[in-house]
This record gives sequence, C-alpha cells and structure tokens, in this order.
Amino acid sequence: MVLFQMKYFMVAVMGMAGLVTLYAVPRAGTDAHARELIRTLKLGVLPKESGYLGIIGRSGQMVTLDARTLAVQSQNYYMLTRDVPINYLHWLAPDDTHILIEGGPVDYFIFHPDGHAEKVTLGMTFAAGQRPVVAVPGGCWKALRLHEGVSYALMANTLSPEFTSDRVKIGAGPEWVKRYANSAPWATPEILRELIGPNWTPQ
Repeated sequence: MVLFQMKYFMVAVMGMAGLVTLYAVPRAGTDAHARELIRTLKLGVLPKESGYLGIIGRSGQMVTLDARTLAVQSQNYYMLTRDVPINYLHWLAPDDTHILIEGGPVDYFIFHPDGHAEKVTLGMTFAAGQRPVVAVPGGCWKALRLHEGVSYALMANTLSPEFTSDRVKIGAGPEWVKRYANSAPWATPEILRELIGPNWTPQ
C-alpha cells in the first residue's frame, strides 16, 4: 500500500512539473514566444526598414566585385511581429534569400528593374502556393508584410555578396510610384505608398 501511494505521489509530482514547464515556456505562435525569440536571439530594431534584426555572421570566402573585395555571403536573423508587421520598401545590390524558420506567413512585394512586380508568400501552406524560401535577385526593390492575425515570422536571410551599407537604398517617392503603379493587380498607388511608409521622399 505504501509503495502504491509513493508511485501515485511521484506521478502527481511529475504531472505538476510538466504543467509548470508547459505554462512557463511561451508556446510557439504566440506574442509571448515572439518576445522570447527577440530576447534569446538578441534581435534589435532595424532603423528605417523596420522589423527586428540579428547578425549571424559573414563568410570567410571572399570575392572581387567592381574592384572591391567582399565576403561571398552574410547571414542575419530577421523578424516581423504583430506590433511591427511591415518591412518598408528598400533596394539591395546583393541577392537576398529569405528562409522561414517559424511563424508567418509573410507577403513579399518584389519590384524588378524591368518594371514588373510580383507578390510571393513565404509560408508553409504549400497547397495555397506559399513557399518556405523566397529568393530576391540583386537590384530589386522589395517590401514585406506579415499577414493579419499572425503573431510573428522569424526568418534567416543570406545576402550574396555580403551586405554593406552603401549598397542599399531605403524609401522612394512619386516617380517610383508612377513607375510601378498597376504593374500588378495589387500594385495600386495606395498600396505602393503604404509599402514606402515613413520613408517617403517627395521630389
């Protein structure tokens, strides 16, 4: 009888410990888990573009481009949250590949140098046409927007060659809107202005 009671007591203790663990660790897909990821990965606010950024590193291999030596690749964590759902319009010289780690989905609005635009959704619902990886060619403009009702999306992105601050442009103005307006069914002047956000540059 004593042995039975001891076994029952141990089972009860283990069950309580499990409940404590369950409620102590934020569940994936929640705002609390998003905050935990920001702390754990030491993500900081990305100025102007918006979102959260954490530097992972850069390749030890080098390449020469336009008489300049650059690392073949650099890598970052990037995150959008319910409170910070948009990565505002910017242009990058390097190729930029985003890989979904968890969360999402996220819409990518990509504006190509030839004047056409496309929307690609980063996510795990493949039947809906979502992709776990979005590769944006160098020389494109892009903006990201987290889907409504979603807590966060955590991504890793690689830039090839590496990111440098003199090979990025942030924001645009009326001429840019005029160029890309109606380049896709969703590309209304109002949506384009929203994607530029606070980085509007009147000309």
